[in-house]
Amino acid sequence: MVNLLLVSVGGGLGAVSRFLVGAKIQERYPSPPIPIAMLIVNLLGSFGLGVFFGALFKGIPIFEYENPWFLLIGIGYFGAFTTFSTFSVEAVTLLHDGKYRKALIYISLSIVGSILAFIFGIYWFI
Repeated sequence: MVNLLLVSVGGGLGAVSRFLVGAKIQERYPSPPIPIAMLIVNLLGSFGLGVFFGALFKGIPIFEYENPWFLLIGIGYFGAFTTFSTFSVEAVTLLHDGKYRKALIYISLSIVGSILAFIFGIYWFI
C-alpha cells in the first residue's frame, strides 16, 4: 500500500510538472514547426531520470521495486513527467497532415535525443 502511495504522489507531481513546463513552452512558442513542448519535456525527463539513476544508484537499477526513492521519483515522477502517449499522438498527427519531414525530425529528435539525454544524465555521476 505504501508503494502505491509513493508512485501516486510522484506521478501526481510529475504530471503537474509536465503540464506547467509544457504550458510555459507553448506560451513562449505558440506555433512551433514541430511539437517542441513535449519534445523538451521528454528530453528533460530523460536527462533527469538519468541524473537520478546515476546519483542514487550509480547505474541503471534492476528490481528496485521496494526502494521508496525509485518508486517516488523513478517510476512516479519521471514516469508521469515524460509522455510517450502524447509523443505518439503528435507524431501521428504530423504524419496524418502530410508533414512527413517534420514528423521524421520530431520522431528522430524525440527518440534519439531522449536516449542521449538519459545517457548524458546517468554518466554525469558514474
